[in-house]
Amino acid sequence: MLIDSHTHLDHCKEDAADLIREASAAGVAVIIQSGIDLASSRYSVDVAEKYPGVFATVGFHPQEAGNLDDEQMAGIEELTVNPRVVGVGETGFDFFHDRWPHEEQEDVFVRHMDLARRAGLPVVIHTREAEERTLSLLAEHAVDLTVILHCFSLPHRLEEVVARGYYLSFAGNVTYKNAPDLQAAALAVPADLLLLETDAPWLTPVPLRGRPNRPALVSHVYDFVAGLRGLTVDELAVQVEANVCRAFPRLAGQLRGS
Repeated sequence: MLIDSHTHLDHCKEDAADLIREASAAGVAVIIQSGIDLASSRYSVDVAEKYPGVFATVGFHPQEAGNLDDEQMAGIEELTVNPRVVGVGETGFDFFHDRWPHEEQEDVFVRHMDLARRAGLPVVIHTREAEERTLSLLAEHAVDLTVILHCFSLPHRLEEVVARGYYLSFAGNVTYKNAPDLQAAALAVPADLLLLETDAPWLTPVPLRGRPNRPALVSHVYDFVAGLRGLTVDELAVQVEANVCRAFPRLAGQLRGS
């Protein structure tokens, strides 16, 4: 089966039910829906409870960092007890959009890592133009956590993040002609640390680049990465499924119980 390890159904124009149905027809059996604030995290849990193949992560995106208060953080923590919640995040740093002071983003990031530790869940990381601070903070606060680098964007730090045991999730931009460094990383990453995602509705893979992305299109990411690595799509799918189950153990337990 194919797995979209990171998506945003609530940001897609189409109805979630239609997107999930389309994904299933394309062989995508599991979708991890990511929250970016309390409202979208609650949405993520609701859709995960409604559809057996959907799971949720909950947290505050760095672009929403300044909107987080203690009451909302308590709300996020309450959601982590739900068995359909498989990770904390996405959280991290975004110095590209830079909506909030870096110290404020850092405080929210650290609070999410502390929550992941209390909840016994992996932490899903967003980092954009903030690699040094991201990796430094992870080294300080995430030594004992499972870390997923969503929409992997640090190809020149590949050896370092692999040595730390982080999971690397490649999105549709790995298929772009102007991404040779990212493609080299997708080829070189150890097989047991490789994840694939859409980050829909953004980063639509070739050959549909320019259109809105959706979970069904993760199949194109599988096709491309399988070609890079000299595998069949089925071989790659087996490996990615094993990795997802290791990275998100609560998801693995839910799949075994289904």
